[in-house]
Amino acid sequence: MPKLKSTKRQRAILQMTDRSKIYGLREAVGVLKQAPKTKFDQSVEVQCKLGVDLQANDQMVRGTAVLPHGQGKTLRVIVFCKDEGARAAKEAGADVVGGDDLIEKVMGGWMDFDVAIATPSMMREVGKLGKVLGPRGLMPSPKAGTVTDNPAKAVNEVKSGRIEFKMDKFANVNTLVGKLSFADDKLVENAQVFMEALVKAKPKTMKGIYLKSAHLSCTMGPGVRLDITKFAKETEAAD
Repeated sequence: MPKLKSTKRQRAILQMTDRSKIYGLREAVGVLKQAPKTKFDQSVEVQCKLGVDLQANDQMVRGTAVLPHGQGKTLRVIVFCKDEGARAAKEAGADVVGGDDLIEKVMGGWMDFDVAIATPSMMREVGKLGKVLGPRGLMPSPKAGTVTDNPAKAVNEVKSGRIEFKMDKFANVNTLVGKLSFADDKLVENAQVFMEALVKAKPKTMKGIYLKSAHLSCTMGPGVRLDITKFAKETEAAD
């Protein structure tokens, strides 16, 4: 099988990063900024590898964080609600608010939204959507703050930059922390807030090394290995 030729862009990216080096967060942002430009505003993501026991049911990692500068995209939010909170949710900026009608719409295949919020009284009916929303990570959850008696507050938080993160089946957590067009300080602060939230989400039964590695990357740019010493110390202090 013939070896695929690397593009000029790929060669440039390889030359600008040292795979053996571990970068501080601010330095890593600077590396991404130096990558060859694209015609679109690239997303910036933090990828973390955790050392949890994948066989332990009580070591599933998930949580929320409020990114001070948002993710750089407008999230479409729907709310399952049919009591007095419906009007407040709409006024707070929810894109679609509904009860049984909205459930039927989603059941029929409509998925034009990024976050789903529900009141506790609606969850019995919303539960019917588990097979539809669950695999997509869109099922409302009390732990994520998306099942609440105050949907208007939840809508405000999401629109202001609140994100949910969840470990996948390989113990990885990948989270969008902004756009490459963000100022360096904003990207650094967003990434720090996420990492601190991830540290706080460490399972109480977890033993050994929790945060094994972390990388910062952009859509069409390099992946830069981050220095996680500070965050590793924070997890040790919390033990």
